[in-house]
Amino acid sequence: MAHEQKGNGIVIAFDLYGTLLSTESISNRLAEIIGSQEEATRIAASWRKYQLEYSWRLTCMGYYEDFFNITRNALAHALSEASVRLEEKQIDQLMSEYDHLSTFPDVTPALQNLSSTTTRADIEAVIFSNGTQEMLSNSVLRSASLSPHAALFKDLVTVQGIQKYKPAPETYQHLATQTGKSVDRIWLISANPFDIVGATKCGVNAAWLDRANRGWEDAAVPALRPRVIGTSLAEVIKSILSQLK
Repeated sequence: MAHEQKGNGIVIAFDLYGTLLSTESISNRLAEIIGSQEEATRIAASWRKYQLEYSWRLTCMGYYEDFFNITRNALAHALSEASVRLEEKQIDQLMSEYDHLSTFPDVTPALQNLSSTTTRADIEAVIFSNGTQEMLSNSVLRSASLSPHAALFKDLVTVQGIQKYKPAPETYQHLATQTGKSVDRIWLISANPFDIVGATKCGVNAAWLDRANRGWEDAAVPALRPRVIGTSLAEVIKSILSQLK
């Protein structure tokens, strides 16, 4: 449900998969199934690549498939490419891992600190993801390390309602509508460069989480750069809060 417009406060929107939640456990579960960690790591990387590629491709085509189905179809592609065959039951087990992902190590202390900060009426935290509403709810409420912070997030904003995927401009406009804020009052925190570029293009303040400390490399649109870069979630949040007026 869209929020009413609220004064001069800000929204801090967190991307979920790859930003707050790590998919490493999926690779580990796959390794248990096929018996090779090295091959599982390669398949998991391809799975993520096709998951994103499918979302972009479908959006460009004007065709919608929900993110759960995209994720399952991407897994089928990655397995086929690696010449690995799994039973449906094993695929179901891998898909269910999305309901129990762990956070990155830097997430818990950062969210604990933000929880005390968000007692200020001018700061609101939300999740903003390509995932379906069910995926978001399950991921936030069933993750052993993220669920203790579920109350911090005032909303779980998914692109499901508009049937387009990031970085389509409509997704960031949807975020603004759902939170009741103009884009310049929204900060997006993401570890995904495509998300940063898409948000910046639409006027959203973008903060890139560069855990690998590689520096900004995305050259799709060289002029579109994150407003904030940090190597930990706490550093990124601190930089955002320091810029609030």
